[in-house]
Amino acid sequence: MQTAKESRSDTVERKKQKRPIVDCDIHHFTGLNLIKPYMPREYRELVETYGTAMPGSMHFNGGVGGRMVDSFPPEGGPAGSSLAYMQKHLLDPYNIKYGILTGESLGVQATINFDYAAAYCSAVNEYTYEHWLANDKRLKGSVLIPKQDPTSAAKEIDRIGSRPEFVQVLVHNGAMLPYGNRYYYPIYEACVRHNLPLTIHVGGEGAGMNSAATGAGHVTHYIESRAARPQVMMAHLASFIFEGVFERFPTLKVVLQEAGVFWIVPYLWRLDQDWKSLRVQTPWVRKKPSEYFRDHVRVTTQPIEATPNREVFDQMMEHIYAKDTMMFCSDYPHWDFDSPQLALPRLDDELADRVFYQNAAELYGFPSIGSAREEESE
Repeated sequence: MQTAKESRSDTVERKKQKRPIVDCDIHHFTGLNLIKPYMPREYRELVETYGTAMPGSMHFNGGVGGRMVDSFPPEGGPAGSSLAYMQKHLLDPYNIKYGILTGESLGVQATINFDYAAAYCSAVNEYTYEHWLANDKRLKGSVLIPKQDPTSAAKEIDRIGSRPEFVQVLVHNGAMLPYGNRYYYPIYEACVRHNLPLTIHVGGEGAGMNSAATGAGHVTHYIESRAARPQVMMAHLASFIFEGVFERFPTLKVVLQEAGVFWIVPYLWRLDQDWKSLRVQTPWVRKKPSEYFRDHVRVTTQPIEATPNREVFDQMMEHIYAKDTMMFCSDYPHWDFDSPQLALPRLDDELADRVFYQNAAELYGFPSIGSAREEESE
């Protein structure tokens, strides 16, 4: 993959590329001072006096505060805080037809104060709606929920899930329990009611009330934390399948975001093999795990693993069913941002259309890529 400096050196001046793109992970800034006006008075007063009272980060990050050096608006302010600069820096030059905002507030899902978490999530959602989604129709929102309290989470999904500007429900990878546990069923019931996929974004592993980042406990360095993310996602994926979530909620879709990609291939092989030997223990699992994955799960590209050669890359793409399951995301404006022009080797046109646009369009209900191209040619 490219470095932050290489990825953005001439983007603003680059001619707009032709292929329309759905970018499934754009982090707009949702800091406390911005969302505070949307919080109830009692919490506004508390945070003004004591701060956010959120679990802090345990590790150093990369880039400049975890962001690309050139992603900070020239007028000042945090990276991802200026819609105008994001339009100039990302949306326009890369022909982002739709961009899904994921914010910077997932840490709230690790706090033990459930009522505060619910108020905080509602404030983030309202701020996002008013200041971002209402001002650029290309942008779509994620419903941030207090997932540690599924009843409150379902209420928040019901409150705004019918707004067409919101296209998914967003949770951290870090959690108290694997996501297939019945504890979370109220969330999935609400997702199904509003036809919203559930996206699991990396982060929060080992923070606050969440379980440790690895089965062996906590880790020391950020690079260890990044390396451990797939194992947490593995636990969630197996839990969804073997707890029977996809049988109970046959229309539910789940997105695995920013935990890598190709580790899934041998993991599905293992799940299929173990299921054949142990299926008597979970008779409600009627299909091979790999079939549930293909039908119900989508995975985003960032950060995709660099393979030893193109032959291995093509094999991995085939075995992860990329034509059906893979969706592009840039992770803008984080330090490990992936440019649509540099993130993947050259793909044939059919596969590129699926990965960069059509798979996401089908999941989120956007116009087909043919319609998007026709609209641009008018």
